[in-house]
Amino acid sequence: MGAIIGIRREDKNKWERRVPLVPSDLAELQKNHDVEFIVQPSPIRVFTDDEFRAVGVTVDEDLSSADVIFAVKEIPLAMLLGKKAFIYFSHTIKGQDYNMPMLQHLLDEGATLIDYERIADEQNRRLIFFSIHAGYAGMIESLVALGLRLELQGRKTPLLDIKHAYEYESLEAAKNHLREIGAVIADKGMGDHCQPVIIGLAGYGNVSKGCQEILECLPIRTITVGELADTATATVEDAGALVQVIFREEDMVETKSSDAQFVLQDYYQRPGNYRGVFEKYLPHLDMLMNTIYWEEKYPRLVTHKWAKANYGPDKNPRLQVIGDISCDIEGSIEMTLKAPQPDNPYYVYDPATKSTRDGVEGHGPVIMAVDNLPCELPRESSEHFSRILRDMIAPLAQVDFGGDFGGLNLPSYLKKAVVTHRGELTPNYHYLQDFLDKAGK
Repeated sequence: MGAIIGIRREDKNKWERRVPLVPSDLAELQKNHDVEFIVQPSPIRVFTDDEFRAVGVTVDEDLSSADVIFAVKEIPLAMLLGKKAFIYFSHTIKGQDYNMPMLQHLLDEGATLIDYERIADEQNRRLIFFSIHAGYAGMIESLVALGLRLELQGRKTPLLDIKHAYEYESLEAAKNHLREIGAVIADKGMGDHCQPVIIGLAGYGNVSKGCQEILECLPIRTITVGELADTATATVEDAGALVQVIFREEDMVETKSSDAQFVLQDYYQRPGNYRGVFEKYLPHLDMLMNTIYWEEKYPRLVTHKWAKANYGPDKNPRLQVIGDISCDIEGSIEMTLKAPQPDNPYYVYDPATKSTRDGVEGHGPVIMAVDNLPCELPRESSEHFSRILRDMIAPLAQVDFGGDFGGLNLPSYLKKAVVTHRGELTPNYHYLQDFLDKAGK
């Protein structure tokens, strides 16, 4: 008998409707490989139970017979039982405090944890992700927030016609609607807003590409970082109604030593040699989209201190909205204090009190910081994820997880993503022991 693979339903919240493998891919895998799938029933999943049954996939609550269990988000401790292999976004690899009990439980059970986030090629480029869909949804939500914020200030624009990402029946429907709005902007301009709307994108990876793809539906013009200051003072006739500028690492930091030059790999290996300079661009932006990967060792993009100096009842800063797609709490955007849900996706940060107020009204920047943005496009994000993951099923189904880590016969891109195995952290993840010890005290 071949391997049995379970797929757990997602129930973290009402918005989590994704699935790691879609019905058509499961049917093909069952037909061409010695593998059987069991999918847990779900009343909210974007692919219904009947869609799985229709292609010959078993739908059953009980996954106890599965050798390997897939999910998208964290699996509850009650399901993390036995020496099975579990594959999901564990949110543990940064030593996240809230998930250290889960990591310890996996170790206590002798289970194998494989984290999607660490499935990468020889250059450590991630192979499987939802990030481009986070970019799509995050840009749509941020444009909605900007339209509402400008309206509050007496400036009505065509951006007010954009709907929340989850209100569109599909990604293509969203793009088509944005193209219609873009045609209005190209013909009649931005209504009551009389200066170029400048949108800064921090980062150039997959999240940023998703943002850019949405902006391409509108009459957007791209400028260089060097052109930013002059564009900020230009007229709409000279600059265009909508402008984007993309920031790379060398724009965000500078060397602390006047004798040194910026070197990308040196920055990632020795970030202490660099200091952040990103705040010098903020007075020229109407909206900032944060798409970067960030850890504590790197400089922040926007700080509490900067916000306090630039926002208040007697101040009128240009920067209205920060779309923090990266959504690290008090991370690269220090004013990101919470992660709201898609039906209430933004809040205003008050720098005087370091507090938040839901909506777009207040003396501070609007923060859009939904942490599960791909959920707003559940079908397309699941289909994209499944197209990549399906090719990894055969090697996962064939491996014997009962052996030692060194003997796991997995492709290198999968083996480097094995975080725990048979009660131990694997060599690449020994650093997590310090976080486990700290959490256990």
